[in-house]
Amino acid sequence: MAQDWDTTADVVVVGFGGAGAAAALAAREAGADVLALDRYLGGGATNLSGGIVYAGGGTRIQRAAGVDDDVENMLAYLRLEVGDAVSEETLRRFCEQSPAMIDWLMDHGVPFDPSLCPFKTSYPTDDYYLYFSGSENSGGFREAAAPRQRGHRAHGPGVSGKKLYGPLAASAAAHGVRVCTGTRVTGLIVEDGRVVGVEARTIENAPAAVRRRFAVLTRISAKPGVYHQGLRATMQRLLDRIERRHGRPIRIRARSGVVLSTGGFIANGAMVGEHAPGYPWSQGLPLGTAGDDGSGIRLGVSAGGATDRMDSLSNWRFIAPPSGYLGALAVDADGHRMVDESRYGAALGAAIADAPGHRAWLLVDADLAARVRAQIGEQTVWFQRLQLERLLRIGSVSAPTVEEAARRAGVDPAGLRRTVDAHNEAIAQGLPDPFGKPDDLRLPATKAPFTLLDISFTDRMTYPMPMLTLGGLAVDEDSGAVRTNAGTAIPGLFAAGRTAVGICSNSYVSGLSLADCIFSGRRAGAAAVASSDALDEA
Repeated sequence: MAQDWDTTADVVVVGFGGAGAAAALAAREAGADVLALDRYLGGGATNLSGGIVYAGGGTRIQRAAGVDDDVENMLAYLRLEVGDAVSEETLRRFCEQSPAMIDWLMDHGVPFDPSLCPFKTSYPTDDYYLYFSGSENSGGFREAAAPRQRGHRAHGPGVSGKKLYGPLAASAAAHGVRVCTGTRVTGLIVEDGRVVGVEARTIENAPAAVRRRFAVLTRISAKPGVYHQGLRATMQRLLDRIERRHGRPIRIRARSGVVLSTGGFIANGAMVGEHAPGYPWSQGLPLGTAGDDGSGIRLGVSAGGATDRMDSLSNWRFIAPPSGYLGALAVDADGHRMVDESRYGAALGAAIADAPGHRAWLLVDADLAARVRAQIGEQTVWFQRLQLERLLRIGSVSAPTVEEAARRAGVDPAGLRRTVDAHNEAIAQGLPDPFGKPDDLRLPATKAPFTLLDISFTDRMTYPMPMLTLGGLAVDEDSGAVRTNAGTAIPGLFAAGRTAVGICSNSYVSGLSLADCIFSGRRAGAAAVASSDALDEA
């Protein structure tokens, strides 16, 4: 039937964060007229992130830093992290295209720097911008692949997400991508089985004062709202009121295709509860904006799209920096050890989420405590020091014996004693660590006082447990086209970033989600244009 359209573009991108910007640029590079829509101001979780892109195989930044990496080595490591989230062919393509991805980002203005971080950390200080951002140096991974630094941090002081997103958004504007903010997509328009456009509600033509207030409330909701969910909820009520009063419905035609890139669903507690019952969502820090509410996933489902790995979530408990804590023992309430402590924080976070009561502690003896104190000034940035201060002052108990420290913390004394004795004896006898921790990171726990640091799920403000969702719409891995339950592609509909299943949908390490946003965004944007070409030829 005939449609009345308010505006038209070749490719309509829904959600203008990292994946959306990559999709828009790729479609524009293919010659398409591109319109990007964002419910808020653009940027999404990418803008709030640390700005880490996981890349290797011999990027120009690695070469400049003297890091000898290649595709096969990168692939050997990522196979262990990624598992069956994507096919071997897709993972290899991701690794092969990794050096060119960094070149592409730099061509669009994203700054990187080859300064190597000399210590293991969850996030480097402003002196360093290339580091081990995963578990490359941990047990089991060292044997599979030579450890190489692949965490490419966008160059800039503080948390660097803006240094990644800002240049991409600026380049999109310079290349003619049209962006419409304050625009919530409410539905997909389908004709003869093909997605041909979207329905939305926009405040684009609201009075300037209203739009300024909308922008202020959005920024507060994003940050500091990410740390204070009550504040965010208040801002969202005010934003919803503006949308109801000043929004007007519009219909937008997409001649070639629609790309869904609205993020995941960690901001939607009901949705998390539905797909991951029992997960301690309310005790963690939902990492993202209020727009990470699953809206893009639900839009895809409304058009017949299938979902996958919706129960896959990642939460992170980082114990380094200081790097000395990698020699500590992570134990549960029964005193049992939980994981190779040198692993990326998501591995420890997952173990804590599965632990009784979601409780865990880090056992540190006097020698290790002294080593850690000497590292704090050199290895930490301000927000890491704040969290350490909380951990050491509020979440810490010490005692002359292991058993007394356990009693004070609420840990089973006999269980912890057995764990410590087994650990010390294995080191003394030269036996391998039962969790695979490398020998150069193992330290006996023998010198009093003994301290237990509470690393459980706890309050969001002072010692947050960041978390995000990894599942989403099932997509064709060659194009990013959204697939049905029968496995067929929905014509005209694509998805990217955390709206879709991707490289990191089984396991997360720093930078892998942003790298997948760029990889899958570029794939979807280019394929959306190509799908129109194929339709014309047919």
